[in-house]
Amino acid sequence: MKVQDITSFLETLAPSVLQEDYDNAGLIIGSPSMECTGILVSLDATPEVIREAISKKCNLVVAHHPIVFRGLKKINGKNYVEEAVMAAIKNDIAVYAIHTNLDNIIHGVNGKIADLLGLVNRRVLAPGSGRLKKLAVYVPVAHRDTLMDALFAAGAGHIGRYSECSFSVEGTGTFLAGEGTDPFVGEKGKRHTESENRLEVIFPSWLQGRVMAAMQSSHPYEEIAYEVYSLDNQYNEIGSGLIGDLPVPVSETEMLQNLSQVFRVPVIRHTVLKNKQVSRVALCGGAGSFLTRTAIAAGADMFITADVKYHEFFDAEGRLVLADIGHFESEQFTTDLLIDQLSRNFPNFAVLKTGVHTNPVMYFKG
Repeated sequence: MKVQDITSFLETLAPSVLQEDYDNAGLIIGSPSMECTGILVSLDATPEVIREAISKKCNLVVAHHPIVFRGLKKINGKNYVEEAVMAAIKNDIAVYAIHTNLDNIIHGVNGKIADLLGLVNRRVLAPGSGRLKKLAVYVPVAHRDTLMDALFAAGAGHIGRYSECSFSVEGTGTFLAGEGTDPFVGEKGKRHTESENRLEVIFPSWLQGRVMAAMQSSHPYEEIAYEVYSLDNQYNEIGSGLIGDLPVPVSETEMLQNLSQVFRVPVIRHTVLKNKQVSRVALCGGAGSFLTRTAIAAGADMFITADVKYHEFFDAEGRLVLADIGHFESEQFTTDLLIDQLSRNFPNFAVLKTGVHTNPVMYFKG
């Protein structure tokens, strides 16, 4: 098993192209061709986690947070980032980060939080745009279904909860085969007329290579007429935050108590309670205060996130309860999500959960 076998799977789970511009997801340390002896999953790749990986003979650390966000000008061990990088390189430990790309998929970090809260009727709170493309390809009528099946198998044709979505219209195509060609139909030097379908499918932009390969391998023509368009449509499976409904409404106090228990947080900072039932809940793991007004517009009764600054609490404007449960606390179960995915796809391989508690924030009860 190579490191690239693991990272390639993680790319299918949450493609790195979905990360935010400031992020540094992907293989940060190590070679993709390294033989993998074991995987250690953690929220952070701290020096303590690297040492744990060494002791457990795991030479791949899969972390949610990148240990390197910006370029390092010096690596001499003067801070925890440099210390972790040095230890990983010295001991041939690969480090892979799956960060905001995992935040930005509906079944990622926020999906795990929603699972723990039992939310139903889920959708992305702030869907992304510019992530979809459309392929229009011209194919002989008799070969349309074969091509369509190949494109669907490559990941094209999904619209929301529907799959195998396409549109086709029959028309007439013409071509004249020149010297050096081997036409599938028609004769060289003579204009040929063929009944063709214009077949259209949409696909996520990061699947373009796979979709194009499927088209090339299943189309009968040696020269294929096709167009690829970038779309501005919202892609409702991708974006920031998540919103859903509780199966049974609860009081605001009950909701806060549940958050405290589920996420094991002794203190929850929140805005003034409205003495209303909580039915619709918006959430964003990590720092998500930029979504407060979006949560209000979506009709949320409570917005759960972390790292809310003093003045950002005012953005709730008394229209919902804004609850800050802590950065680590909101994302701590991401390791369980990753372990579950890796264990199911690599059942005969060692996938371990870190025993290091990496939360740098402590709580004092006076």
